[in-house]
Amino acid sequence: MFAKITAAAHACPSHIVSNDQLSTIMDTSDEWIFSRTGIKNRHISTGEDTSDLAIKVAQKLLDQKGLDASELDFIIVATITPDSQMPSVAARVQAAIGAERAFAYDLVAACSGFVFALSTAEKLILAGQQKGLVIGAEVFSKILDWSDRSTAVLFGDGAGGVLLENASSTPFVIAEELRTDGSRGDKLTSGATGVHSPFAQVDGPKASIQMDGRAIFDFATRDVPKNMLSVLTKAQLAVEEVDYFLLHQANSRILDKMAKKIGADRHKFLQNMAEYGNTSAASIPILLSESIESGKLSLGINQKIILSGFGGGLTWGTMLIQL
Repeated sequence: MFAKITAAAHACPSHIVSNDQLSTIMDTSDEWIFSRTGIKNRHISTGEDTSDLAIKVAQKLLDQKGLDASELDFIIVATITPDSQMPSVAARVQAAIGAERAFAYDLVAACSGFVFALSTAEKLILAGQQKGLVIGAEVFSKILDWSDRSTAVLFGDGAGGVLLENASSTPFVIAEELRTDGSRGDKLTSGATGVHSPFAQVDGPKASIQMDGRAIFDFATRDVPKNMLSVLTKAQLAVEEVDYFLLHQANSRILDKMAKKIGADRHKFLQNMAEYGNTSAASIPILLSESIESGKLSLGINQKIILSGFGGGLTWGTMLIQL
């Protein structure tokens, strides 16, 4: 038997911050932000931390299937904005929902995190695990420099996830390719702690997110299309045979360029960044959950879907799956 997504859910803070509201605290405007990014609004936490959002998603997934948390074998949370380094967000989720049998851990791969975590979870199912949660969750607002309009306008908070079960007679992953290039890691950074002790005082880079926007745009529009085409070649599948593309929701211009580069119908590139902004590891599962809710996607009818994430590390990865 193979893995299968049997439920999807998302949760976001109720507080919505518009571009116009941002223009009251920094030198920006709705026109400036939307024309460059496709973002209109973002959900911003007024107190909920990453685990709070992840716990809501976990409970929704269990409720959808009528499962007891004791049936879960594992919980993986992709995040770069944990409540703390320890316990992990996944451990907090495990405790909150009462999944006493499940092993739980966080995975750090920035905006590629959900794809990396889903790939890992699929291997766990193939190795004999039966049921697990894969969640992408971020409270990005707590690591932003709110005086920096080049980054603060881009990001939002949220969580999304799936229940993965050993429940299919056909392969879930048709083909995949995960990549990392640490030599370019300095183009997008956050969370630096530096070395501080009675024996050392070493200044490190800033803890808030720092991004070379041009370098990241070039990376995304050059390396990720190649990645997607490589996966399609492995699968011996034409671009036209993919039903939908669910990519990390960073920037609508990036999606425009990617669709053109691989020769795909732009309408097959689903997007929701207008209402959520860039939610890093949460962006793909939020989009997946919303698309299932709207009826655009349906579980169990073998739609061929490209999932592709890209971001800090630098990391990028593509999975061609059958829903």
